[in-house]
Amino acid sequence: MSEQTIRVGLIGAGGWARYGHIPALRSLPEFEVAAVSARRKESARQAAQEFGIPRAYDDPRDLINDPDIDLVAVVTPSPEHAPYVKAAIEAGKDVYSEWPLTTRTADSEELLALAEAKGVRHIVGLQRRLGPANRYARDLLAQGYVGQVRAARISVGVDAFGPVMPGKVAWTFDVDNYTHVLSVYGGHFLDVLFQLVGPPKDLTAITATQFPELTVAETGMTVPSAKPDAAMAIGTLESGGLFSVQLEGGQKFPTGLQIDITGTEGVLRVTNDRAFENTEDNTLHGVNGASGTPALTVLPVPDEYRSLPDASLDESVQDLAHLYATFAGDKSNGTTEATTFADAVNQHRLIDRIQQASRALPA
Repeated sequence: MSEQTIRVGLIGAGGWARYGHIPALRSLPEFEVAAVSARRKESARQAAQEFGIPRAYDDPRDLINDPDIDLVAVVTPSPEHAPYVKAAIEAGKDVYSEWPLTTRTADSEELLALAEAKGVRHIVGLQRRLGPANRYARDLLAQGYVGQVRAARISVGVDAFGPVMPGKVAWTFDVDNYTHVLSVYGGHFLDVLFQLVGPPKDLTAITATQFPELTVAETGMTVPSAKPDAAMAIGTLESGGLFSVQLEGGQKFPTGLQIDITGTEGVLRVTNDRAFENTEDNTLHGVNGASGTPALTVLPVPDEYRSLPDASLDESVQDLAHLYATFAGDKSNGTTEATTFADAVNQHRLIDRIQQASRALPA
């Protein structure tokens, strides 16, 4: 291993760690997955054996305090993020946290302040903005492809968070665990939208609980739900344009992702049949005065945006690999291009604004 290799300790050995983090990290020469921990030692050992990880722990704090770990990656359910992230910061380790950073805005603000005070580098898993198509779209907008942005619209429709869910995710039924359509999909895709067109200024919103009762698939047990499973918002951008948002979970026939950005000189469209865990990158369509046609046409993403060494991974995993690669570049160059806890706090505050605006509407 090179002296510059970043040795990662994964807290969590579940599906996203196995499908996403471990393949992404193993594809990048800048990283080594050096340790893994899980609630049960056997689960950690199985993951370590399966993926050739040198050390397995059943106590995350032993992993955090391992002197051979440079970066602690917290890949657990959202209610467990805060204590592990805080312990890693206090140990002086760089730290990655899945989004949502925590279940409460105040807790995320506290972790950001603690990380900045301690001088550790911090990453949050808002990796969608770093996908090739999204980065290309951002550059096109910066180059004036659509001119002055007049309006931006995003629609995200998924089958997740429906009225019947498997028991292994029944912990998400509790609204206080902050794992629902608005927090998860809103967090990821509003981050994409507003890094493309700039931050929102004013907004009004409606959130809804269209599935007021949730059922555990295996047992038929039902519980009342207060979680938002649909949300809509409209508002103005700081640049003066308008925006609209539609988020909908539990769709029987998922509509995926669509973003339309209209401007004084053109139109840019971003689409994907699957909003999450997608095997293919987003597709860009565009039209402007230089297009030579009045119709939207496909805009191929240039090869320069596809810099990863392993292109065989699903696109959702490659997005994560782009985030890790960007973090490695930040460490080498002293930059902050990767999404950080500051981006997480921005998303927490935006989601708070949407929920507060919804509550402020007359009944």
